[in-house]
Amino acid sequence: MKILDSLESIDKFIKENKIAVLYYSSQNCGVCVALLPKIKELLKKYSNIAYAMVEINEVKLAVGKYSIFTVPTIIMFINCKEVIRESRFISIIELQEKIQRVYKLI
Repeated sequence: MKILDSLESIDKFIKENKIAVLYYSSQNCGVCVALLPKIKELLKKYSNIAYAMVEINEVKLAVGKYSIFTVPTIIMFINCKEVIRESRFISIIELQEKIQRVYKLI
C-alpha cells in the first residue's frame, strides 16, 4: 500500500486516479493496524481502484483539510469527489456493499 506523506501527495493522488481510496490511520491505533489487512484484501478485488494510506501524525494538515475527526477513516473519491466516508468502527461487509453499489454506477 502506498503511503502518502504530504498534503501535496494526497491531492496529487486523488487527482491522478479516477477512483481513489485513502485510509487515514495512526501508528498508535490498534484498530487501524488490525483493520488495514482487511481493507487491503477488500480493495484487491477492484483492479481500477487506487488506494493509499495517510499517517495522520506525519501529515497533520490533512486532518483539517479532509475533516478527519477519528481514526481509522476511509474516504473514497471518484473524479475528485468524495462518495464514501467511513470512520472509527468500520464494518468490512457494509463497506464492501457501499463500494459495490458505487462501483456498479461507474
